Amino acid sequence: MKCIVTGATGHIGNVLVRNLFEHGYEIKAIVMPNDRVEMIEPFCNIVYGNVLDFDFLKREIKNVDIVFHLAGIVEIGTGKKKLIFQVNVEGTKNILQVCQENKIKRLIYTSSVHAIPELKKGIVQKEVSYFDPKLVKGYYAKSKAMATNIVLNQNDSSLEIVIVHPSGVIGPYDYKSSHGSQVFIDYLRGKLTAYPSHGAYNFVDVRDVADGIRLAAEKGKNKACYILSGHEITVKEWLQELSKLTGRKPVKTKLAYWFILAMSYFAELHYKVLKQKPLFTHYSVMVLQSNCSFSNELAKNELGFKTRDIHETIKDTLGFVENHYLEKKNNQYFLRKLAK
Repeated sequence: MKCIVTGATGHIGNVLVRNLFEHGYEIKAIVMPNDRVEMIEPFCNIVYGNVLDFDFLKREIKNVDIVFHLAGIVEIGTGKKKLIFQVNVEGTKNILQVCQENKIKRLIYTSSVHAIPELKKGIVQKEVSYFDPKLVKGYYAKSKAMATNIVLNQNDSSLEIVIVHPSGVIGPYDYKSSHGSQVFIDYLRGKLTAYPSHGAYNFVDVRDVADGIRLAAEKGKNKACYILSGHEITVKEWLQELSKLTGRKPVKTKLAYWFILAMSYFAELHYKVLKQKPLFTHYSVMVLQSNCSFSNELAKNELGFKTRDIHETIKDTLGFVENHYLEKKNNQYFLRKLAK
């Protein structure tokens, strides 16, 4: 089976490439110029380009059975608004149009649970068939809702569409240090000294997401949406697990929601000045207080989607972060200089 993967060096993307290779796929990976590619090099043919370059896509996306579109900007801050909508919406439009014009049989689009309008707490959230940016909060969520709606409502009957909605993705092989991995890095370096008193979210292992995306290509129904969610865990439980695994003293300082929310704008400015990846922005604080109950029953029943224990995910992520990002000297962790 021949396929193309966009966003192939991202967290989900590089794990998906490995997964597809292990299942016998012939893969062409589209990556941004100057991206590090050593994590996918053994498994695929690599081409460099941008999803905003329609002519490039028209040349490269052809003579394959499936396109996996993962390229996108994930942002929890208030910056990069223009870039977010360019890549997540216009880039997806380009991919869709090229698939139509070049007679691709099947497009698997990786959306997000953030594209799904939030229901009141206590209600389990399931797949929907209508996406409206006005019904979700934050630039990232709005961009994914717009793009999902465009893909889902395309009218070329010869192109089959399947959409997947991962929840919060964590796990090993995160070579670009996503926001999830940054929690591990900050914890190990002693930079995470407090946590929101009632924060929680639904996290899923990146390896399970990659498997779910492949299964969606193989078994997913045309114009179907599948939630690839994992397990709900509080920030407190997450930090307690890290304390247990590392032998470090647990983080005990709890901060009230109203206080963190009030300070979130200042925190974002702080991260920007220090040129650090933000953790507690206004948007992320609201997400940690949102309804994070998502059902993955449809994906389990129709695709055979499975999820591993969240404790295994945390342990494996911790090991990857320690080995890849950090050096330990005198019982202290320092950021390792990585080759660009």
